[in-house]
Amino acid sequence: MAAIRFDVVTVFPGIFGAVFEAGVVGRAIARGLVELEAHDLRAFTHDRHRQVDDLPYGGGPGMVIKPEPVFEAIEAVRAQNRGPVILMEPWGEPFNQTLARELAAEPGVVIVCGRYEGVDDRVRETLADREISIGDYVLSGGELPAMVVIDAVARLVPGVLGDQESLAGDSFAADLLGHPQYTRPAEFRGLRVPDVLLSGNHREIEAWRRARARERTHARAGSLGSQGEQS
Repeated sequence: MAAIRFDVVTVFPGIFGAVFEAGVVGRAIARGLVELEAHDLRAFTHDRHRQVDDLPYGGGPGMVIKPEPVFEAIEAVRAQNRGPVILMEPWGEPFNQTLARELAAEPGVVIVCGRYEGVDDRVRETLADREISIGDYVLSGGELPAMVVIDAVARLVPGVLGDQESLAGDSFAADLLGHPQYTRPAEFRGLRVPDVLLSGNHREIEAWRRARARERTHARAGSLGSQGEQS
C-alpha cells in the first residue's frame, strides 16, 4: 500500500515518467512508498479528433480547456484517489513548505494541469479543492508546476528519504533557509572552509549553522521587502 498517491490530469502524460523515473521520487515509487499516474486528458474525449479545448465564449485569443473531459477524468480518478483536487493556476495560493507538509499528510493528491488560455472555470467552481501557484511568472502549462509540487510533497512522506536528518536539515524545515555547506578539500584555490566546521565541536558547529541560516533568512526577507517598496 503506497504512503501517498498522485494522479495528474494532463495533455502530456508521457513527460512525468521521464522526470520521475530517477532520483528520490523514482526510488520511492520503486519501493511502493509513492504511486504516480499521469492520465491523458484526451482519453476522456468522445470525438474523433480527441479535442480537449475550444474557443472562449465572449471572444479573445487562444483556446480554453473544455469542462467535459476534465470532469470525466476526475470522476474516473476518484475510484482510486480521494485526496484533494489541486488546480495549478498562476493566481492560486503560493506553494511553500507549509502547504507541502499539509498535502503530504493526505492519502493522495489529484492535480489538474492547465494549458492554453486556461481551464473552463466550472472546473474550478465545482471540482477544485485548492488552486496553487509556484510563482509569479508565465509557463506554457501546469505540468512543470505539478512536478514541483509532487517532488516537494513526496520527499516529506515517511521513509522516502533514507536519512530523516536530511529532511530535518532542509531549507524551510524550521521556517529558515539552509545554512552554507562545504566538503573536501578544506582549502581550494585559497578559499578555506570555516574553521568551526573542522573543529569537531558539534555544539559549536550547530550554533554556527543556525546563525548562518538566520542570516540568510533575514537577508532574503529584507531583499523582498525592498523590492516590495519599489514596486
